[in-house]
Amino acid sequence: MNRANFSTLSSATLELLDGALGDLEHDDLDVDLGGDVLTLEFSDGTTFIINAHGAATQIWMAANRTAWHFDYQESSETWVAHKTGDELFETLSRMVGEQLGMPVEILR
Repeated sequence: MNRANFSTLSSATLELLDGALGDLEHDDLDVDLGGDVLTLEFSDGTTFIINAHGAATQIWMAANRTAWHFDYQESSETWVAHKTGDELFETLSRMVGEQLGMPVEILR
C-alpha cells in the first residue's frame, strides 16, 4: 500500500473509532483524537494508544502492556495483526469492554 492510500485509510479508521468510542459517553472514559493518535484515558489511570504509523503503513495499538501492529487487508477491508490474527475493531471492543466492565461493540 502506498503512503497516500495508507494515510486516507488510517485517518478514516481513527476518526471512526473516535466517533464510536466518544458516543459511549461513559464517565470512566475520555477519548481524544489528535492528528494520527487516538488516546483513550480511563478514570483508573489506564491509557490505551492507537496510532497510525506511516513508515510501517500500520495502525499500532498499545493497551494493558500488550502491543499490536495491524496491517490493512484489502480483501476483507479490515486491519489485522499479522502475529496474532486479531482484528482491530474486535480487539479494541474487547479491550475497552473489559476495562469498562460492560459489553462494547465498535462497528466498522
